[in-house]
Amino acid sequence: MPQPRRTPLHEIHEELGASFTEFAGWHMPLRYTGETAEHNAVRNTAGLFDLTHMGEIRISGGQAAEALDYALPANASGIKVGRARYTMLCNAQGGILDDLIVYRTAEREFLIVANAANAAVVSTELAERVRGFDAVHNDVSAEYALLAVQGPKAAAILAPLTPMDLDEVRYFAGYESKVAGCEVLLARTGYTGEDGFELFLSPDDAPSVWRALTDSGAEHDLRPAGLACRDTLRLEAGMPLYGNELSADLTPFHANLGRIVRLDKSADFVGKQALAPVAEKPTERTLVGLRSAGRRAPRHDYRILDADGNEIGVVTSGAPSPTLGHPIAMAYVDRSFSEPGTALQVDIRGKAADVEVVELPFYNRNR
Repeated sequence: MPQPRRTPLHEIHEELGASFTEFAGWHMPLRYTGETAEHNAVRNTAGLFDLTHMGEIRISGGQAAEALDYALPANASGIKVGRARYTMLCNAQGGILDDLIVYRTAEREFLIVANAANAAVVSTELAERVRGFDAVHNDVSAEYALLAVQGPKAAAILAPLTPMDLDEVRYFAGYESKVAGCEVLLARTGYTGEDGFELFLSPDDAPSVWRALTDSGAEHDLRPAGLACRDTLRLEAGMPLYGNELSADLTPFHANLGRIVRLDKSADFVGKQALAPVAEKPTERTLVGLRSAGRRAPRHDYRILDADGNEIGVVTSGAPSPTLGHPIAMAYVDRSFSEPGTALQVDIRGKAADVEVVELPFYNRNR
């Protein structure tokens, strides 16, 4: 079997005492001092992530926008240069192949960021779908390292290192700039529920930029953060994870993300015929949040029961919430049981545990 790939920051992670895990063919830092401490740093000060395992695909050419209008349910033509949009790649049946962020980096150029586990599928699908258009597909994943600084102090840490006025960088915007003297695509995006920035840069520049961010963040209690806390952060923020809340068996409407499907755009797109009727009536099951009354956290694939012990859903993600102090979970349940305040139970290894349906997200930094 091939050895897992290492990011250009691997030696730094080793210096920091990281424990590693294999994920999507990569050798990635799972945690450094501990996921709870790293989670709390992101919520209260800032955390620094290595996300080089993500995939990047560039679509360029005279019909790049039209090609993506066909390939995706999003209205790519409506994305302004310097802005980004969250969307999904769907199959012809409307099922989700991955969720994506699309950056419009120039009038005739887009950068699509895919999840690491699905990067090859996304790249292959996009290559096929843009054929017939005046558009060029390039998988540029090897050209980028990706760093993310996330948390309330993220802007204060990054500001001394870039000529960019960060007050002018809106959420879901991305611009070519410099950080610590290195060329980057600087984006105000993230997967933690906090303010933060993602930096797309040359792998050769990644170590020096990481160290510059570390030095700038010392006075702000910036901490390196691994994949383990990234999962609890996104769960608290109600952000879906492919393979848990999203899959090829589910449409965006199941996940309460029908807003990303632009049925009103003039262009036909892959999956439109399948998604149009789904938009007309509520799905049988829908995604909800659950709050546990006990100390044991519902976990992925645990069964959800009604008062009579009938199975009416399944947990997709669950964990103790470091921020809220009690276990939380996301789950798909029969729509008749989806109203906030509904009392349900989760089968935790043969024992029924009480849970309550709550609104998503569990945590919102603005509240």
